[in-house]
Amino acid sequence: MKIKILLAEDDENLGNLLTTFLKTKNYEVVLCKNGKIAFETFSSDTFDFCILDVMMPEMDGFTLAKEIRETDQKIPILFLTAKAMKDDKLAGFALGADDYLTKPFAMEELIARIEAISRRVGVNQNIESDIFQIGSIQFDALKRILYTNNEEVKLTTKESQLLKLLCKNQNLILDRNATLRAIWGDDNYFNGRSMDVYIAKLRKYLKEDEKIHILNIHGKGFQLIIDSE
Repeated sequence: MKIKILLAEDDENLGNLLTTFLKTKNYEVVLCKNGKIAFETFSSDTFDFCILDVMMPEMDGFTLAKEIRETDQKIPILFLTAKAMKDDKLAGFALGADDYLTKPFAMEELIARIEAISRRVGVNQNIESDIFQIGSIQFDALKRILYTNNEEVKLTTKESQLLKLLCKNQNLILDRNATLRAIWGDDNYFNGRSMDVYIAKLRKYLKEDEKIHILNIHGKGFQLIIDSE
């Protein structure tokens, strides 16, 4: 399977150039022209790697990375910037960046960085298949189906999106407000109440396996854990 890259770059010429080059190197690329569109795209699709320009309209790369990290703490992030200031680099790494590339750069250097990060974090071995094993229950996020020992449960779109985020962040705390923004588009009170209902439904679907737990972490969010033997 190809590694699927989210590329957020507001410079149209550079964005198109990078997209074309990466595709020639057998990567799948989705180009977004600003941070807001990039986050909406990230929330509605599955990616294996993020390349984010720091200076973008609507939402800058640092803010975008923060939003991404709150719903996916594992996906690699590589920053692109025209700045070479030390403080910017420190800010990027503090937000969970895996690497940092200063413009202008050689295309082959970009490939080298992507390959190095991918080897380090195991992207090639862990490209998402949209199939998750949750204890004894299998979840097909693409078909939105839970396979238990006794039945198949068809999930709604939001149930599936929510469970997928929990699975991608298994054993980690999934930020409540970031999850609301990613799935509902707004973290207001009413959407929060709606999400609580969906969490309750997911717990009901998963209760067949007593080792599976979706915990409420007060003031933070939710955590999917599976008891060990």
